[in-house]
Amino acid sequence: MAASTPPRLYRDFESQAQIDAQYDTTRPVADPAAARQHFAERSAQARAQLRCVLDVPFGPTLAETLDIFPAADGAPAPVFVFLHGGYWRANTSKEFSCVALGPQALGFCTVVVNYALCPQVSIDEIVRQCRASLAWVLRHIAAYGGDPARVVVGGHSAGGQLGAMCLQTRWARDYGLPDDPLRGALLVSGLYDLAPLRYSYLQPMIQLDEGLIARNSPAFAARRCASPMHLVWGGREQTEFERQSLLMHSAWLAAGNVAEQAALADCDHFTVLHGLEDPQSDLCQRLWRLSN
Repeated sequence: MAASTPPRLYRDFESQAQIDAQYDTTRPVADPAAARQHFAERSAQARAQLRCVLDVPFGPTLAETLDIFPAADGAPAPVFVFLHGGYWRANTSKEFSCVALGPQALGFCTVVVNYALCPQVSIDEIVRQCRASLAWVLRHIAAYGGDPARVVVGGHSAGGQLGAMCLQTRWARDYGLPDDPLRGALLVSGLYDLAPLRYSYLQPMIQLDEGLIARNSPAFAARRCASPMHLVWGGREQTEFERQSLLMHSAWLAAGNVAEQAALADCDHFTVLHGLEDPQSDLCQRLWRLSN
């Protein structure tokens, strides 16, 4: 009698331990505490060094706020809107003020979005809040020196998923804005297929079910969109982050859209974002190209 095939949770995963090994972002990192400390310290420096307007409300709940770092130049500036990561259940905008450092040197107005977290709200609600934040930016950023015709959305980790979901918004139907109001998207180490996370250590906090997964896995619902997408991940991350980005890249191209993808060598899930602190980095140069 042939041996039976072990049951699979999702794709080739046979156990939660296997999924956790791929999606616990701290595992390949020698000192996770130091990685978090880097963002806290550099973000404090950014708020001290750069002109900023903090905690600007964009929605009705206390969590719905923006931190705006206007461009140094008074001319209408390209705009970078950043959606932070934390697996939808951790972090705030304040840990990521540092993403304004590189763009500011290139003449950008940077907006860092704060949103409510799981399990107090669902991922559906977080997506709604992020879309509302972009609608606010498109309508109001001119008052802060930004050019609403040159808005690039960016995101890291869970923020990559949120950025991809924002590109797939029905802007005209739901917000009365142009169909494709965003100049592009710079998505870093994102999550575009949420199905494996249902079987991971994250499930008690993010509470995925089939409906949530279907509604919030942008790789399986790509629409025709004029906004190009750049997908980047770290060469030292687990292979699932590469798979996730390549899956989204293929889906965006298959829908008739423009997309680029790249692995940044020697970067883990945290250091891959450090490029946004350096105007000469690959990430900042991609951001500049997307805005023009």
